[in-house]
Amino acid sequence: MKLPSLDSSTFSQLLGVVSDVTVVMDAQGVIEDVSTGQDKLASLGCQTWIGRRWIDTVTSESRIKIQEMLKSQGLPDVMRWRHVNHLTPLGSEVALQYVVLPLGAGKLLAMGRDLESLAELQRRLVETQQSMERDYLRLRHIEARYRVLFDTSPEAVLVVDAGSQRVLEANLGAQTLLKDAGKRLVGRDVRECFDGDSQGEVQSLLRMALATGRIEMCAARVAGQSAPWTVSATVFRQEGGAQFLVRLVTREAVAEPRHDPQSPAMLGEAMAHFPDGWLLTDQAGVIKSVNEEGMALLGLTASSQVVGQTMERWLLRGAVDWGVLQTSLRQQLPVRNFATEVRTLSGMTLPVEVSAISLARPEPMYVFFVRDMDRRLQAGTSMSQHQVNPFAELSQLVGRRPIKDIVGETVDTIERMCIETALELTHNNRASAAEMLGLSRQSLYVKLRRFGMVADVEVDNA
Repeated sequence: MKLPSLDSSTFSQLLGVVSDVTVVMDAQGVIEDVSTGQDKLASLGCQTWIGRRWIDTVTSESRIKIQEMLKSQGLPDVMRWRHVNHLTPLGSEVALQYVVLPLGAGKLLAMGRDLESLAELQRRLVETQQSMERDYLRLRHIEARYRVLFDTSPEAVLVVDAGSQRVLEANLGAQTLLKDAGKRLVGRDVRECFDGDSQGEVQSLLRMALATGRIEMCAARVAGQSAPWTVSATVFRQEGGAQFLVRLVTREAVAEPRHDPQSPAMLGEAMAHFPDGWLLTDQAGVIKSVNEEGMALLGLTASSQVVGQTMERWLLRGAVDWGVLQTSLRQQLPVRNFATEVRTLSGMTLPVEVSAISLARPEPMYVFFVRDMDRRLQAGTSMSQHQVNPFAELSQLVGRRPIKDIVGETVDTIERMCIETALELTHNNRASAAEMLGLSRQSLYVKLRRFGMVADVEVDNA
């Protein structure tokens, strides 16, 4: 190809079109001039390369490529594009592709192309490949679980093609039921698995399931079986088209369980006259039902005075007590003998013990049993008179130690016991424990450190 001589301006424009970075240097690789054709390459700081060796602007693994290109001096038989990584002033790397051409008079011209778009495509390709491998592994796990469930199911299960109505798969239960030890069942028409009188019913069942997309059921006689079986068909679609999942179960297995119609009524009557307070709430704590003893305990005359309100509103410590109760119930843990106080309708406070359980059916609900502690303490007064005095051991210290020391140790023991109990009730939530004890959080940490129940580092970070 014959080209006319080009002036410097035209040559510069041509270089700007065919390359993103143009470097002019001497035979030793010292850069004399640099120009860039893209604004996004400004982060390279190419103008700072002037006066430096080209090999000093690249990463360590690219130096040998620079040496080979400078050694070739742009000879046509060894001239080829080489991938080089440059270091930016911020420490990141930019990939460029260079070719070196001789300019004459001992000068060399290096033209570079930005490989960022290619590198981005490569990164996306690698990410896509990894995603496909993860999906493939997940599908293999799903298929393994399906195979285990399919083969170990006690029910007879068939997978049937919707178009040809031929059996595609049969589990061990189906092979045993249909006496197919040789696995000849696969490939047969599914209607052959039933008596002649029932084949029409099965045919109608499959058509109905395909038309409605729902689970359809019918009664049919399985070949070789005297008693009728319940046949259910479910349609699902795969790449090859629609397929049926056909289940064969005995009529007794799907019979409705019998319930005593009087049982719910008897249970409701028993709970209504339960000797302790009884409340039913949803997961948010909104009261749905209360028995007579619960209304008497709260000083109510009608259930409408409490139904629709939150359980938290009747607890003296409000959100603190409700948070402790709800945390255990959400974890399906029963609450036993939780000591707290409730606020009656008249504003009085009453010490109570709360036990609670979580019900999963028919919808998630919480059941609370509230016991009046004043009544319990009064009933146990006569018994307590015969019990050993819990402070009998302290009386033995009188005369041996000053009363100030005896009282101080007793107070410390009681304080430590109260703090341990509060932390246990709040599942080690120190903010809630402090509020339950009527202390500030900082005061609680001071007492914890005094009793050696917390490290100094934790107190400093509180």
